[in-house]
Amino acid sequence: MKINVHLKFSFFVLSLLCVVMSFPVSSTAQSLMQNIDISSSWNPVGSGARAIGMGGAFIGVADDATAASWNPAGLIQLEKPEVSIVGNYVYRKNDESYGTNPEADNSNTVNKNSINYFSVSYPFELFRTNMTLSINYQNLYEFNAGSSFHLSQREVEGINTWVLDRNINLEQIGNLYAIGLAYSVQLHPKLSVGVTLNFWEDWLGENSWKEKYHESATGTLTIDPPGPVLFTTPISRIERSVKDYEFEGFNANIGILWNVTEKLVLGGVLKTKFTADLDFSYSSSSGDSFKEKQRLDMPMSYGLGAAYRFSDAFTVSADVYRTEWQDFILTQADGTKVSPITGLSEQESGIDATIQVRIGGEYLLINPKYIVPLRAGLFYDPAPATGSPDDYYGFTLGSGLARGPWVFDIAYQFRWGDNIKESILTDFDYSSDVKEHQLYTSLIYHF
Repeated sequence: MKINVHLKFSFFVLSLLCVVMSFPVSSTAQSLMQNIDISSSWNPVGSGARAIGMGGAFIGVADDATAASWNPAGLIQLEKPEVSIVGNYVYRKNDESYGTNPEADNSNTVNKNSINYFSVSYPFELFRTNMTLSINYQNLYEFNAGSSFHLSQREVEGINTWVLDRNINLEQIGNLYAIGLAYSVQLHPKLSVGVTLNFWEDWLGENSWKEKYHESATGTLTIDPPGPVLFTTPISRIERSVKDYEFEGFNANIGILWNVTEKLVLGGVLKTKFTADLDFSYSSSSGDSFKEKQRLDMPMSYGLGAAYRFSDAFTVSADVYRTEWQDFILTQADGTKVSPITGLSEQESGIDATIQVRIGGEYLLINPKYIVPLRAGLFYDPAPATGSPDDYYGFTLGSGLARGPWVFDIAYQFRWGDNIKESILTDFDYSSDVKEHQLYTSLIYHF
């Protein structure tokens, strides 16, 4: 009898040690934050309120300083030096659903202002050839997101049964930007080419993002070893962890613009793949902390655009843009390669390329002293996911005022996705509905 009691007591002590060493909250915490989640569009092409007002169908238009981001060959269309700046405001609402745990359903919002783009462009002639140089800043990826929810769970593991009430808070902040040096040259009166060299460095602030996890959990642990003795004890735990990613890399945008006729223009752009250096650091309230060098393979993307000018006042444009997301791979310090989208191995990720489609138009109300544009557009902007992409759709509206050397543009964009992100947190039958409002303003001054 004493041996049996001692045996059961040993089981009890061992189980309590397991609570300390492997409380199940930790494994779930990792599953909740194992992915890289970009809050903004996964397929950023270019910037500017004028371009956004036309639905982002600008590869075949590209006739202002933002061309360095859309299609650098289009810079050749600039007739005067110019300075431009683009501001952006975003309001994003995310409704999250946990099919297995409806008590965790929640809504969260993000409000953010930022400088989206800045450039200085200078057209000139050399050796009887038209050329343009430009230096620009472009904010490409935004990571700002947050979520707070409650989970009630019962987990059985051998002789241990946990009944847990978990309050979880997730926060993600940061952005990635590039400093670009662009050059375009006119090879023929109807043909120009250009290139933008993008430096993803910490030259104008941090090029990084951060993930924060906080959880408080209370509940009971029941230990039921062989025999009649049953132990039940209250448990509680607070867990915090922070992941930091610092990003450095280099790539190029290569563009071509062909004036097929006086009315029809075709454009193409290729954004080269590259491998970025990631300085990764991790720390947690349990005392775990480390730093390591990782590598992130960024995929190649490319697009074609067409613009048709019915008159000097009316233009219609359309773009198709593809990103090879199956090549988006994170290489950890030990050489392990995983998909940052799913957290699975490179072979198991099941990620396919995405194809973005955009159409838009612009009509100019022309007065001898000023011009007022009217713009609108539609787009399909899928995000990579296991099996098939997550579907995002949107529409845009825009206007502005051009008077003398000054050009002011404003654009509104609404982007939404229903039942997205179903390929993550599959144990919870998770999905999300996103509704995003963005306001872009641009100011251009021609010298």
